[in-house]
Amino acid sequence: MKPTDLRGILQYIPRFREKTFILAVDGAIVTHENFANILLDVAVLRSLNIRVVLVHGAAGQIEALAAQQGITPSDVDGTGVTDAETLKLALTAANRLTHEILEGLSANDLRAACTNAIIAHPMGILGGVDHLFTGKVERVDVDLLQSLLAQGVVPVVPPLGFDGEGHTYRVNSDGVALAVAEALKAVKLIFITTAEGLVHQGQIIRQVLVADLEKRLQENKGFLSKKQASTAQHAVAACKSGVQRVHVINGLVNEGLLAEVFSNEGIGTLVYADEYRQIRRALKKDLRAILLLTKDSVANAELIKRTRADIEKNLSHYYIYEIDKNPVACVALRPYPEQNVGELVHLFVSTSHENQGIGRRLIQFTENKAREAGYRKLIALSTQAFSYFQSKAGFSEGTPDELPAARREEYDRNGRHSKILIKPLQPAG
Repeated sequence: MKPTDLRGILQYIPRFREKTFILAVDGAIVTHENFANILLDVAVLRSLNIRVVLVHGAAGQIEALAAQQGITPSDVDGTGVTDAETLKLALTAANRLTHEILEGLSANDLRAACTNAIIAHPMGILGGVDHLFTGKVERVDVDLLQSLLAQGVVPVVPPLGFDGEGHTYRVNSDGVALAVAEALKAVKLIFITTAEGLVHQGQIIRQVLVADLEKRLQENKGFLSKKQASTAQHAVAACKSGVQRVHVINGLVNEGLLAEVFSNEGIGTLVYADEYRQIRRALKKDLRAILLLTKDSVANAELIKRTRADIEKNLSHYYIYEIDKNPVACVALRPYPEQNVGELVHLFVSTSHENQGIGRRLIQFTENKAREAGYRKLIALSTQAFSYFQSKAGFSEGTPDELPAARREEYDRNGRHSKILIKPLQPAG
């Protein structure tokens, strides 16, 4: 789906209206030319009555300032020791970036305000080392942020915390974003970075259940780069604290924010706290989706052409695999109760969701349904995907003589010469 496709966007609006998104923007993104496009995306979100809080980092700018001044900073990301000189650098860098963000939001006719909503206390002495001016978020001034959001103002939160006694602390921006998302009960926390998403061995992790991500981080310390591991850990913490979805996207991609929010496949990594996918029985409202999903495969002769009337007549046989309430795959179980046989038909997975195990999951689901119905055998006919059924799903090649009589007549009549695939089923339970 193109992010500018209004019909695609409209389906999400009821779910997101008056909800809060937290955008955690890497400092390097703020100074990149594409940041102007991100702010245009923010303007679109605001026009849809989505509340936005923008949290930004400043690590890259601190390093650049330090280089200009011939200083070696004691810490740049708010996790190590922040000495007095480094704190000055952090204040200068953060204030410059905040000003750039406010300018950009103003250019898009968006009201915004820099806030001192982060109440922090010193990180203190860890492992015998005094972290000096490095702070830890103590609490978030929710009333202040909610007041601004209620007035249509975009709060801009720098990576700085205040203790109420006139002291300022350098705090990690990912930690700030996490605290703000948790305090405001945000539905989305979106990390806008310079990477394509969470990347493992050169491959983008498209979707991952929070429990799986947490387990992988614990079992393999080198699973992600140091910077990405920090983002992933904060994503895990956000999901566990009640944020429904955490996204990690590339802020250098034009319209990337809208593409991530308003499409099923997105452009980066989605970390989710619950099972956001489900298989359900098809409803009449799904007829158009089934036809659109399978249109290309029918044209390529991978699937037999079925009219809307054909599908509607047998709608009780169909199941939909959906992601966030959007159909991305389908399958049907055609019954032959007299022979205790079920036929797996019309299996299709959207090209945008291939290679994610969805097809295998639908096959397993169909097998289970067939067992529940008391069938002793599951059959499938295929002209192009037969190797998948054999290697991945445990089917063996059979003969036309093994088909139920009614199905054998159809087979002989259509002339497709499909491979006959058979899988014996053990009784359920």
